[in-house]
Amino acid sequence: MTREELEGYDAFITNLPGVAIGARTADCVPILLYDPVRRVIAAVHSGWKGTVLRVSHGAIDMMEEVFGTAPEDLQAVIGPCIGPDSFQVGEEVAEKFKDASFPMPQIWTFQGPGDGTPMSGGHHIDLVKANAWLLQERGLREENIRVDAIDTYQDPSFFSARREGVQCGRNINAIKLL
Repeated sequence: MTREELEGYDAFITNLPGVAIGARTADCVPILLYDPVRRVIAAVHSGWKGTVLRVSHGAIDMMEEVFGTAPEDLQAVIGPCIGPDSFQVGEEVAEKFKDASFPMPQIWTFQGPGDGTPMSGGHHIDLVKANAWLLQERGLREENIRVDAIDTYQDPSFFSARREGVQCGRNINAIKLL
């Protein structure tokens, strides 16, 4: 496949050794999945919209359907992404999470009117916690979910669409079966 043919997909799955797959992100959540029993991997790109739509569930469903993966066997890594203090959203975005039955006390905060500095005040969503919750909702064991707590907005060594604009570079999050 060409690069153009791959555009628009938020998840890739393979059982081919030696083939790296990945998710390009610049604040969105990269989720890498590994099934050590069936030897299957997945790379998932989950922005806030993909999180609300449970894109990780779709990837796990496909791993289960095509390769026989059992969710309780999966190991997951949630990579660098925008952190909760940096992911300020409008009330309408917070409502989308609420309407999608996310555990709001765990993933949402309202930080008041703000002090005029970037990302202060307003509604904030913790995309890491939201995606970890989704993985557990789908059957992954909590101890099999590893989180890299780097906030791409605050760490200048990572690309951040919110900090730099949408035309910025992308962080590559990859996984490969040996």
